[in-house]
Amino acid sequence: MSLSVIVITRNEATNLQACLQSVAFADEVVVVDNASTDGTADIARACGARVLETADWPGFGPQKNRALALATCDWVLSLDADERVTPELGAQIRAAMAATDVSAYDIPRLTRFCGQWIRHCGWTPDRVLRLFRRGQARFTDDLVHERVVTELPARKGRLTSPLLHDSYPTPAHYWRKLEAYSQAWARQHHARGRRTSMARAGAAGVAAFVRSYLLRLGFLDGAMGFAVCTMQAQAAFGKYFALYCLNRQDEPDARPGHPPA
Repeated sequence: MSLSVIVITRNEATNLQACLQSVAFADEVVVVDNASTDGTADIARACGARVLETADWPGFGPQKNRALALATCDWVLSLDADERVTPELGAQIRAAMAATDVSAYDIPRLTRFCGQWIRHCGWTPDRVLRLFRRGQARFTDDLVHERVVTELPARKGRLTSPLLHDSYPTPAHYWRKLEAYSQAWARQHHARGRRTSMARAGAAGVAAFVRSYLLRLGFLDGAMGFAVCTMQAQAAFGKYFALYCLNRQDEPDARPGHPPA
């Protein structure tokens, strides 16, 4: 069984080489890059990847489907540039592909925040479906928080070695992702006609903190656990607040040139 690794990127020069080196055992690597200005595409080529550069950004799901369409091997492993496959996980992946009755596997992901691995807060276990037979799965067309959907019927398996996710080396990385994801989530739900209120935004933030810090034992991660849970609360508030602002733009008295009521 052969393996294609697919990665979508934009300005990932600091992450991509380590990501691709961790999957040196793959038969093929496909990188779809969106208008990087930091040499990301050159790094991908230097690592032996096949690179497609795109000028437009259709959203995470459609972009990953572009990468999937370029894969040619029997199995596909989808990675983000800030993820790393350990030697133990690599061995499990190679063994899993030999199974004849399983078409997709999810993988536990372990995330590091500001130098500390977070083992609670709802971040662990964070199981993500990333390994699947080509032709039997695709990504949803969501702008953000896309997921893999498999053809039915499909038997799924589980790997046990974690995928390392070094997404937030500094708070600034978290804030940048929070803003981008909140705006994309709000635009997507606004386009679907969803409405919300300021009360809903506030309740979402409070509920997110209680759930992650108390119910999901975030307090066991110490000071960084408190920081993660607080930021998750702000993320939950932020996406609903962004949607609330889009809803207000739809109101007649919020349109440019319309006198206030």
